[in-house]
Amino acid sequence: MSDTDTIVAIATAAGEGGVGIVRLSGPRARPIGERICGKPLRARMAQYARFTDADGETLDDGIALYFAGPASFTGEDVVELQAHGGPVLLGELVARCVALGARQAAPGEFSQRAFLNGKLDLAQAEAIADLIAAADARAARAARRSLDGAFSHRVDALMAQLLAIRVHVEAAIDFADEPLDTLGGAVLFGRLQQARDALVLLRSDAERGRKLRDGLHVVLAGPPNAGKSSLLNALAGSDRAIVTDIAGTTRDVLQETIRIDGVELTLVDTAGLRHADDAIEAEGIRRARGELGRADVALAVLDARDPEAGRAALAADLAGVAQVLWLHNKADLLPASPALDDDALAVSAHTGLGLAKLHQRLFALAGGGAGEGAFSARARHVQALALADDWLARAAAELSVERLELAAEALLRAHDALGAIGGRVDADGLLGHIFSSFCIGK
Repeated sequence: MSDTDTIVAIATAAGEGGVGIVRLSGPRARPIGERICGKPLRARMAQYARFTDADGETLDDGIALYFAGPASFTGEDVVELQAHGGPVLLGELVARCVALGARQAAPGEFSQRAFLNGKLDLAQAEAIADLIAAADARAARAARRSLDGAFSHRVDALMAQLLAIRVHVEAAIDFADEPLDTLGGAVLFGRLQQARDALVLLRSDAERGRKLRDGLHVVLAGPPNAGKSSLLNALAGSDRAIVTDIAGTTRDVLQETIRIDGVELTLVDTAGLRHADDAIEAEGIRRARGELGRADVALAVLDARDPEAGRAALAADLAGVAQVLWLHNKADLLPASPALDDDALAVSAHTGLGLAKLHQRLFALAGGGAGEGAFSARARHVQALALADDWLARAAAELSVERLELAAEALLRAHDALGAIGGRVDADGLLGHIFSSFCIGK
C-alpha cells in the first residue's frame, strides 16, 4: 500500500429509492471528497452537499461524512458520501472518485486495512463478514460479540498465561543444575494445568460458535432398510429421497439443508452400510464413510425391532465420529415404547413419533441453546485451538521428565498457534484467503 493509495467502493446500497453509500479510505479521501462536494469537509460532522461531476453538473445531493485517521474504521482518512441508492448514480459517483485518483477496492480491503492498521485483529475482521452473512438473530448476536472482542480477549488472556509459563521455564533453563522442584515446579505445573483447563473451555465455546456460524453437518447412517431416506424426507418436509423396500436403493449421498428455529443443518442421506459386491453400491458405501469422516453428528438409524444387531454392524464405522445419536426407527411397530439411554431416541419416520424430540436434540447440538455469551468462530479457529492443546499436552509431558528445552519449544508452538487466531504471528498466508471472501466495500 503506497502513501497515496486511496480506495473507493459502494459500501451499501438499499436499492432504488433507498440510501447508498460510497466509501473512500486513504490519504486522498478527504481532497477527493471535497472536490466532489465543492466544500471543505469537517471531521466527524454530517454535512449536506451537492455531489458534482467534472463539469460541475450535479450528480446528486446527500450527506458527506469525514473521519480523520486514525479515528476511523480503517485507521486512515475515510469519507462517506450518502446518496440515493440507484445503481447508476452510485456507479457514477465511484467513477468520479476514480477519475480524481482513487482506485476500486478489492473485496474485504477496507477490513484488511483496519487489520493492518491495528484497528481490529484477524478474528474480529472475520466477524464482520460473519455478521453480514448471519442467517438469523442468534448468529448475528454471536458475530457481534466476536467483533466486539469477546473471543479475542479470551485468546489474549490465554496467551498471557502461556507467556508467564514460558518465562518461568526459560528462567529454569538457566539453572539446569537445580531440580525443578526447587525452582517453583509446583507453581509451574499449577499454572500449566490452569492454562490447559481454560483452553479446553475455550475450545468447547469456539466449537459451539463454529456450529452457530456454519450450521451442523448431520449424516444419516445405518444398515440397509433401516429408514434413513424416510427420516430425511420427514425432517426435510418433502420427498427428497427415493424410498422403497428394496435394500440398497440409496447409492449416492443426498444433501438437504433445513432450519430448526433459525439454526441451519445440512442433512446427508447415505447408502446403507454393509458389504456389497455391486460396484455402484460399493462406491456409494465408500462415499457414505467419507461423509461420516466430516460429520459433526451422525444419526445412526436402526430398526427398532432389532437395534442391537444394527449397533454391532455400525460400531466400526462410527468409532471416529464426534457425536452419535442412535435413532430406533419404526418404533411405531413395537407394542410399547422402549427404555433408552440418553444417546438414543425412539422415532418413526412414518407416523412422526419422536421427531419433535429429535428436532430439540439437533437444535441443541447445533448451538441453538447457546447463551448470551456465545461468540462466532470459524473452523480455522477451532483447528488452531486444537493444535495449541496438542502442544500444551507435549509441554506437560516434557516438564514431567524435566526436559525443559523441549517444554519451552512446545510452549512456544502453543503460543504461536493461539497467536494465529488474531493474526499476531505471521499471517500473510491467511490474509488473501480470508479477506477475498468479504463483500466489496467491507
